[in-house]
Amino acid sequence: MFSKHGRWETLEALRNSSKGNISFDPHWLDRGEDILAGCKGTLSLSPQSGTILERLSSFSPQKSFLVSKDCCSNLSETPTSLSSLTVDHNVKNSRCSVAPFEQILQNPTCGVEVKHESPGPDFSQDSGPVSSPAISLLSPKAMEMAGQILRFQEEQRERAKISLRKRQEVQERLVEEVSNIESEHLKRFEELTELKQRQEFQSMRDMMDRETKESMGRQEKLKEEQRHRIKILNLRLRELEMQRLREAELEKQKQAEGREKLRNLNTIQEEILQLNQLLEPSTQTITDLPPSSLSSYSSRGNQLCSQVSEVVRKTAQGEFPSAEDMTAADRALHDMRDLIHLMQQEVTKAQERKKKKQEQEKELWKQQELQAQQDVQRKAQQLTIEKAPKKGLQNSADSVTISWFKELQDSAVRCTQTIEPLSSSKDSQTKKLKLELQKAATIPVSQISSNSGRKLKEIFNKINNLLLGQSVVSGGKPISSSQHPLALNFISYKLAEKFVKQGEEEVASHHEAAFPIAVVASGIWELHPHVGDLILAHLHKKCPYAVPHYPPMKDGTPVEEYQRILGYRVDDNGVEGQDSFLKRMSGMIRFYAAIIQLRWPFGSKQGSTPHGLEHGWRWLAQMLNMEPLADITATLLFDFLEVCGHAMMTRYQSQFWKVLLLLKEEYFPRIEAVTSSGERGSIIRLKQFLETSLQRRQISPPKGQLTSTFWMSYE
Repeated sequence: MFSKHGRWETLEALRNSSKGNISFDPHWLDRGEDILAGCKGTLSLSPQSGTILERLSSFSPQKSFLVSKDCCSNLSETPTSLSSLTVDHNVKNSRCSVAPFEQILQNPTCGVEVKHESPGPDFSQDSGPVSSPAISLLSPKAMEMAGQILRFQEEQRERAKISLRKRQEVQERLVEEVSNIESEHLKRFEELTELKQRQEFQSMRDMMDRETKESMGRQEKLKEEQRHRIKILNLRLRELEMQRLREAELEKQKQAEGREKLRNLNTIQEEILQLNQLLEPSTQTITDLPPSSLSSYSSRGNQLCSQVSEVVRKTAQGEFPSAEDMTAADRALHDMRDLIHLMQQEVTKAQERKKKKQEQEKELWKQQELQAQQDVQRKAQQLTIEKAPKKGLQNSADSVTISWFKELQDSAVRCTQTIEPLSSSKDSQTKKLKLELQKAATIPVSQISSNSGRKLKEIFNKINNLLLGQSVVSGGKPISSSQHPLALNFISYKLAEKFVKQGEEEVASHHEAAFPIAVVASGIWELHPHVGDLILAHLHKKCPYAVPHYPPMKDGTPVEEYQRILGYRVDDNGVEGQDSFLKRMSGMIRFYAAIIQLRWPFGSKQGSTPHGLEHGWRWLAQMLNMEPLADITATLLFDFLEVCGHAMMTRYQSQFWKVLLLLKEEYFPRIEAVTSSGERGSIIRLKQFLETSLQRRQISPPKGQLTSTFWMSYE
């Protein structure tokens, strides 16, 4: 029998189970029903009893059933009304419970005991002997309920089997899918493993290749270092060899330089001895210089020769002269040249004084002769003038002007004849020296400009030093007028020629260039008068209107030659055009007008200007006393007044205005009378200038005039 506790657990389980939830009606008494009606009533088999009997018949035949006497008697009485049976403990293992039957079986009034060999574990709790399961005869309703429970159990079992099969199929499919997935994973794992193995193999191979390359690189590096060391050793060997060769070359060079210095020293000694011979008294120098000067020059020359001889004596033992020896020898040579130059200057001055004295004597003698002739001619001319009517202005300059013009040309010719041996020398050394002297004289003049006052001062100093016999640098080489006895005259001639050429070309193209060129020429003229005379000679030869002088055509003179005398350029192509001719004449007149009003600002202020404004007044007065020429007269008057008019107005004031008024009212109509209609450009310019100046009573300073701030300017 079940324990009390076990029975309550069974009931509690049935109550909580959805399958064993048996309804209980507590209102049976209210309906007048007896609670034991099922037990007291007539027993009858339920429609579900067949199921129960089948259940009971399914037990093993080894089982034996023991039926109590009371129950058997009851069964015999009502064999067809067996109400219910209780099954063994195996039925309890199903979802359906038979706990209500156990309560009935415990009823002593009626019970059927069923004994079998192996009782269920639930009865192991009873302390007494194992009792056989009992079959209780229940009421029809209870039997029906029990049968329904059993049938429900069967249905649930079938459903469970079907569900289990489905779940098994699902599980099998899941297992198959999982096995497929796992097989794929296994394949991927194997591929990954293989990939890792390949990668490891590749990394190992790369590492081996890298190590191989590194080892090869180290080997190459070692080889390169070895080659580099070999190269360095070769370079060092080559450097040592080159150093040895350089030392040998330096030694050769030193030997060559020493021999060259020795040759130069011998040349210097030879030149000093030759120059010293010039200091020896001769017939010419005795008559030109006093004996005291000659003795001083001779003693100084002997001293310089002794200095050079002392230097040469040091080298007589086979040693080469040092740099100090060469410097001393060069200094002695330079002093000897300066001494020769000073002597030549003194001789030149003495000759000029002698020449001037002779010329004065000749001039005095000529004047005496002319005076006698003029006295005779004056009387005859006076009678002729009284009888002949006045014809107007002169056709040429006065005799004084013509004489001055001829003297300048004669001096230029004499200078040309003097330098002829140097100009036409066939000797290559002399030709080279002539070119160097010409460059030294002309290049500085070509560099004159109005860019800066400092540059202009440098050019002036260079020209002045060259004329003083000092050494100047020309073309990267030192050059001096003391290198040749005729060098000074040659430089003066070429310098004057270059100044006039600058006026002819540079000033003709750029009118403002007249002032920087003229101020340098004026400064040189003041310090070296013979250069100024040569400048005037060249200017008068190229532009006779600067005298002013209108050269007459002599009988038998070719036309081309006469045109050259008038200032025209004549070549194989013929005579130059009138415009080109007027342009050149204008440039030279502007250059001349700038010279007469300028003075070198850094020279000595004592004394008068070598060629000042009084010569400009003379030129203007002489021009107005001569018959005008077509085109040229108007052009030159305009250029001269435009450049020099302001300076002459400032100096002469009212006298200058009288001359301008005379020019406008009396001389200008004469110019218009000789000028054709196609050549009135110069006439118009001159007329406008005169009218404007007389109306304003003022003449503006010329363009390009150098101011005080110009001399403080730098490039």
